[in-house]
Amino acid sequence: MIELEGVPELIDPVMVAAFEGWNDAGDAASTAVAHLDREWKGEVFAALDAEDYYDFQVNRPTVWLDGGVRKITWPTTRLSVVRVGGEKPRDLVLVRGIEPSMRWRSFCNELLGFAHELGVELVVIMGALLGDTPHTRPVPVSGVTSDADLARTMDLEETKYEGPTGIVGILQEACTHAGVPAVSLWAAVPHYVSQPPNPKATLALLNRLEDLIGLRIPLGELAEDARAWQLGVDQLAAEDSEVAEYVQTLEEARDTAELPEASGEAIAREFERYLRRRDGGPSAGPGGHATESGESYLRDTPGAPGGRARPPMPPRPESDAPRNAGSDAEPAKGTETGGAPGSAARGGAADAEGGAGRPAPAEPPESSDPSDSSGPSDAPGSTED
Repeated sequence: MIELEGVPELIDPVMVAAFEGWNDAGDAASTAVAHLDREWKGEVFAALDAEDYYDFQVNRPTVWLDGGVRKITWPTTRLSVVRVGGEKPRDLVLVRGIEPSMRWRSFCNELLGFAHELGVELVVIMGALLGDTPHTRPVPVSGVTSDADLARTMDLEETKYEGPTGIVGILQEACTHAGVPAVSLWAAVPHYVSQPPNPKATLALLNRLEDLIGLRIPLGELAEDARAWQLGVDQLAAEDSEVAEYVQTLEEARDTAELPEASGEAIAREFERYLRRRDGGPSAGPGGHATESGESYLRDTPGAPGGRARPPMPPRPESDAPRNAGSDAEPAKGTETGGAPGSAARGGAADAEGGAGRPAPAEPPESSDPSDSSGPSDAPGSTED
């Protein structure tokens, strides 16, 4: 562990984590944590030693210029802290990085060591998977935990998943065995339009996180980006009759499966969110942004430059995507020796340097209803947000 600076005593801290790679379809989860860090001006206080956990031929370092001086950014996992202001301030410990290449148990133990030292009360790990879900409907987000008591008190699914897992599943189990309450939030991304970014899935994850921890999250331009993304996919799908027909099939299956939920709890949940946003939440400041306490935890930490860009138009879906996708397709298939696991979805993101693919996660929560075609067959009963 490379400690960059100390942190003060935190107030009711919650750790929120996401990792790029296998568990991050459409970059939805890692983008959600990046959004929290940006909106609440997170300050990095620690980073894991890249030498311990990453294969640099798989996740390559990047070189960039800072005032004419060449610098290197190493792939790693960084921890930052944000204070959410308001009448009842609360701290979030944000963990954002890349799924490690090796030593996963040591990796999780380091994160748990920080959680214990900082007095973290709850760990929320976000992920995204590819699923048979139409882009025209609300993104299904499932909340799962390995803790039966936590499942009852927080109205979550108790995971029964068995099969290949990613760092999200490993970290959740490590938390459970260490006695730290942990929850995983999974967003289902349409497999026929899997290339990042997917602001609609990111928005759905943040909405579910908002409900889970009882904080109002400033969304910035995410809602507008999500609408633009869906409009772009609508236009591309309309140009291909086969894709349009397939999307209609997914819509019909999704609507049929969710008819019983068209009233009651789903409507009440949306109405409560509407009231919170209308009346303002504990973290709301002027202009819909978080209220800043004015307290700076750390010195400014230099980082690689980069601005926030609007999401590009999604790539045109391939005409054979509907024929290759089925309701019982696993999120990740075609794993080959020496390569990252692939998926049936088209347009997987490629590594900018080295050509490594960014596959769909195969660590979905299990399904309580195999006939539900609103998501992958091994995902739990999804909760709309």
